[in-house]
Amino acid sequence: MQWCTLFMAGMAEIAWAIAMKYSEGFTRILPSAVTVSFYVLSAVLLAKAMARLPLGTAYAIWTGIGIAGTTIGGIILFHESLSLGQAISLMALVLGIAGLKLL
Repeated sequence: MQWCTLFMAGMAEIAWAIAMKYSEGFTRILPSAVTVSFYVLSAVLLAKAMARLPLGTAYAIWTGIGIAGTTIGGIILFHESLSLGQAISLMALVLGIAGLKLL
């Protein structure tokens, strides 16, 4: 259950980061409210997962999910570019996250 909670915390992190981009520096009310809501949700879920998971593993996986998800979200939603080096680094990050979970 704690791994599911950690995954949901990572998804909430992606949501708040993307909403923050849409908030245009917190000048738009709805995206700003979504940002704050998902930020709090992400922190609460992370704290719940950390109650039973090792700190380093939980935090690394949470941030890794956020990095990978926001990178992919930026490419899809905001047409951001991804160089070959960045793609290789992203794949290494995903492999590292998997390694922390599986090994």
